[in-house]
Amino acid sequence: MYQEKVITCKDCGADFVFSVSEQEFYAEKGFTNEPGRCPSCRAARKQQSRGNGGYQRQERQMHPAVCASCGVETMVPFQPSGDKPVYCRDCFTPRNRY
Repeated sequence: MYQEKVITCKDCGADFVFSVSEQEFYAEKGFTNEPGRCPSCRAARKQQSRGNGGYQRQERQMHPAVCASCGVETMVPFQPSGDKPVYCRDCFTPRNRY
């Protein structure tokens, strides 16, 4: 059903083979587009997006709070408004298990 295809990389212009096993993998995953980059350009792009210039998550701003259950001082990722109870990690987890 599938045959090897030679594709030109859109980044470096090198020809690479889109193998039968790769085509089967793409079909199994539901991918409809052929790869546009050779394996080395794909790897370089993946490496770049993992922290060398790609999307980077911002650090969460943490806010001090006092646990409504045990009274310990804790830090939470939101500004407590005072109208709802705030719990430390130890008290919050058991309350939210199903």
